[in-house]
Amino acid sequence: MERKIYRHKRRVRNQIISYIVLAIFLIGLVMGGVLGVKKMIAVLNDKKEAEEEQQIEDLAQDEEEQPMVEAPEEFTQPEAETDYLSETVENCIAAMSLEDKVAGLFMITPEALTDTNKVLKAGDTTKQKLIERPVGGLIYFAQNIQSADQLTEMLTNTKNWSTYPLFLGVDEEGGTVSRVASSGLADNVGDMADIGSNGDVAAAREAGEAIGGYLAEYGFNMDFAPVADVITDGNTTIGKRSFGTDTDTTASMVGALVEGLQSKNVSACLKHFPGLGDTSKDTHDGMASTEKTLEDFTQIDFPVYQAGISAGTDFVMVSHLSAEQVTGDTTPASLSEKMVTELLRGQLGYQGIVITDAMNMTAITDYFTPDQAAVMALQAGVDMILMPEDYETAYNGVLDAVKDNTLSEERINESLRRIYRVKYRDRVGE
Repeated sequence: MERKIYRHKRRVRNQIISYIVLAIFLIGLVMGGVLGVKKMIAVLNDKKEAEEEQQIEDLAQDEEEQPMVEAPEEFTQPEAETDYLSETVENCIAAMSLEDKVAGLFMITPEALTDTNKVLKAGDTTKQKLIERPVGGLIYFAQNIQSADQLTEMLTNTKNWSTYPLFLGVDEEGGTVSRVASSGLADNVGDMADIGSNGDVAAAREAGEAIGGYLAEYGFNMDFAPVADVITDGNTTIGKRSFGTDTDTTASMVGALVEGLQSKNVSACLKHFPGLGDTSKDTHDGMASTEKTLEDFTQIDFPVYQAGISAGTDFVMVSHLSAEQVTGDTTPASLSEKMVTELLRGQLGYQGIVITDAMNMTAITDYFTPDQAAVMALQAGVDMILMPEDYETAYNGVLDAVKDNTLSEERINESLRRIYRVKYRDRVGE
């Protein structure tokens, strides 16, 4: 019996020992597995680090072999600056009736506006006519000038009664063509030929400042000057109104006079594009022609206009000269798209106001009706029509041309933008 009990105890003990050994084995197995996994992870990490280091080395080697390309700088869109002048101009044009738009393209005499023989004051008739037909500008002559007070009052009233800003202009070149000075209301600065012969550019600027000063004092804001024609020896049509026969000298003088005039807030007007320097006939008395080629104009005349344009002239007047060697026909320059759009605006880059010479000259009236001439000038690229032979006919002709799409309203707007940028410039600031 005791022997049986002893065997049982020994079996139990052996089982316990077996369990303990099994437990120790399992614990060892688990510990070994954990250590193995850690070792495996470490090996994998080492391998990954080695691969990454190799990739970095490869990339560095590639960068050395390939040219460095810098990343583009980040583009920042500049803030749009509001062009208050353009906004003002666009708002003005948008509010205008078609009738007012067309009227704004004309510059006429106060007599043509009021249908009277002589105007010395701006009364109720002027006021009413400016309301009915708000023209773009008025040009005055010696017959309109009587005294300093009379002139100042007339221009002030005219300006105040106009619905839109007006150009109030005069021919004040200095010398023989000086409506104000010749009336005894200012000192005459003398002929431009005398200033040109001295070669003193400063004197030309001073002349412009002097003329601009007294014109502005009386109320004018536009001067049909300077003459930009380079004359040939013996030319009597332009004569002493020009600075002379040398292109470079004339160019310097013209640029200086423009600066002088406009420093007094009086708009300058270069005349008579493309150049009347070699003509022997006056366009007041019939068609004037030239045999000059485009190369001739480019070498002799255009540098003078370019100087005036660079000086900032507000206006360029286009003459009625016929230049068949340039345009291919006898069409007056003022009605020629070749002259106005292709050469003046294109080749010379002029973006200001283009105005015709007086349209009541026989160089125009002998060949065209007032309405034909006005429409043709606008089609050529002109902005303002000066002194048509019959204002009513010319006005209605342009109005009808827009209505029947011979001229587009946008074409009219283009000219008005150029006109009103000058008119509103000093009011708004540019």
